[in-house]
Amino acid sequence: MSLLIKNINLVPMDGKEEIRENTNIYIEDDKITHIGELREDIKVDRTIDGKNKLAMPGLINAHTHIGMSLLRNYADDLPLHEWLTQKIWPTEANLRAEDVYWGSMLSMVEMIQSGTTAFCDMYFFMDEVGKGLEEIGMRGVLTRGLIEEQGQNSDKLLDTKNLYKNWHDKGNGKIKVMVAPHAPYTCSPKFLEEIMDLAKELNTGIHIHLSETEKEVKDSFEKWGKSPIEHVYDLGLFEFPTVAAHCVHVDDKDISIMKANNVNPVNNPSSNLKLASGFAPIDKMLKSGINVALGTDGSSSNNNLNMFEEIHLASIVNKAVNKDAISVPAIEALKMATINGAKALGWDNEIGSIEIGKKADIILIDMHKPHLYPIHNIISALAYSVQGSDVDTVIVDGKILMENREMKTVDMEKIMYNTEKIAQDLIMR
Repeated sequence: MSLLIKNINLVPMDGKEEIRENTNIYIEDDKITHIGELREDIKVDRTIDGKNKLAMPGLINAHTHIGMSLLRNYADDLPLHEWLTQKIWPTEANLRAEDVYWGSMLSMVEMIQSGTTAFCDMYFFMDEVGKGLEEIGMRGVLTRGLIEEQGQNSDKLLDTKNLYKNWHDKGNGKIKVMVAPHAPYTCSPKFLEEIMDLAKELNTGIHIHLSETEKEVKDSFEKWGKSPIEHVYDLGLFEFPTVAAHCVHVDDKDISIMKANNVNPVNNPSSNLKLASGFAPIDKMLKSGINVALGTDGSSSNNNLNMFEEIHLASIVNKAVNKDAISVPAIEALKMATINGAKALGWDNEIGSIEIGKKADIILIDMHKPHLYPIHNIISALAYSVQGSDVDTVIVDGKILMENREMKTVDMEKIMYNTEKIAQDLIMR
């Protein structure tokens, strides 16, 4: 299918930081083939009028747990350790494959409706997430969360191996699989070594939580005499491309290790604030040249998957913490949600910016809204004013997934109905 988006203002996020006004984007099948003047020699199947709209790359949620939508608003206002051990993990022990399918489908609809086109997910029953990805048409990295349990470790590693075999590079290349040790406090050095052996065998990357809380870091120093980041570095984990969620409590040595090893920390400001985990030193990481991505974490600790909220928070929280009004400027927050996320997931040659030859993962934002007028600065508007509900159209791989805020590939009402029913049953099990 060929598609033309005409008369559109464009924020390409291609490193030039230029806004292209009243331009045209041509798409052939899954790729962008032309940006610029209208071409009479190019015939298209569909035309979208971009009047009063803005095109930008689809947002990339670099760390989340999408099946956790089933536990949204279930266990709030608790410290992280208590939240996990007394509420979340006991409930998750009763999860079934069907539950994760419907919870994940709900999350994917939510993400599409707020402009996210790709995500990196860590959870259980990940085959169900793969099925959902194929149905809905998004782009995603699947990772089966690995928590060490006596007598079950081999089966969990086999789950990941099978997940890779079944889903890696499927869906026209829109699906990837990585290996996902949950965290160094839930995986012993021996288990981490087995996980790394599997990552080497599969030739894939690592998705892990690191240095999320003060307690985690304190416990690591008491047990290993070093921070969680230095601990996994010494074990050899950073020999693999690594997506490191949170990285809140990191010192200069940790930052130096991450920079030297091309680690991709993922900032999760809403979750870090809600669980009182603290403030990640994002400004310092960015200035050191680290590729910082952005994520929502799960919707049970956020409590939504709206990446525009994360962009907003990412662009203002460090200003207050650092008492510096230019800390993490708007353009850096937008990079974190687009091209930086693409780099973290190893997809920057295909997505993360709107350029000729790249995949057509594009969102159109309706700029004709009172809260966006007057539009003095589009970059500022995207970081400080645009809401997820302003997203009008979502295109992934050249296919329209939402247009005029109407979902095109799935039945949203059916998904919400089934998820509500399953969530209530899950709590009662």
